[in-house]
Amino acid sequence: MELNQQFFSSWSPAALGLLRIVAAYLYLQHGTAKLFHVPHVPTFDGLRILSRDGLAGVIEVVGSLLLLLGLFTRPVAFILSGEMAIAYFWVHAQQGHLLMPALNEGELAVLYCFIFLFLAVAGGGYWTLDGYLGIK
Repeated sequence: MELNQQFFSSWSPAALGLLRIVAAYLYLQHGTAKLFHVPHVPTFDGLRILSRDGLAGVIEVVGSLLLLLGLFTRPVAFILSGEMAIAYFWVHAQQGHLLMPALNEGELAVLYCFIFLFLAVAGGGYWTLDGYLGIK
């Protein structure tokens, strides 16, 4: 079978939906680690919900669940992209090596930032409540 533009166009919404679901599921684990200690990350022991990291955990859990469902995908993805940009500059870049995320452990923050920014622009693909409810 020849791979042509029609093939890729027909599969793009499914690939976009899978990207949204997988990114949301992985991101959800960051929030649950902060708020519910699952998975357990010792850094977050004793974390207060009204702290910077506690509020980030709330945004991560709520935002991830909305993205998993594909509900309000574009605005939620935009907010999560901004959260990750802030996380990179407030946490990782402060360790030095502003343009070298591999050295300041900011690679995931950068990737999440741009994945979420892409979802904010492209939408959620297949399998969204947005599509079911007719939300653009």
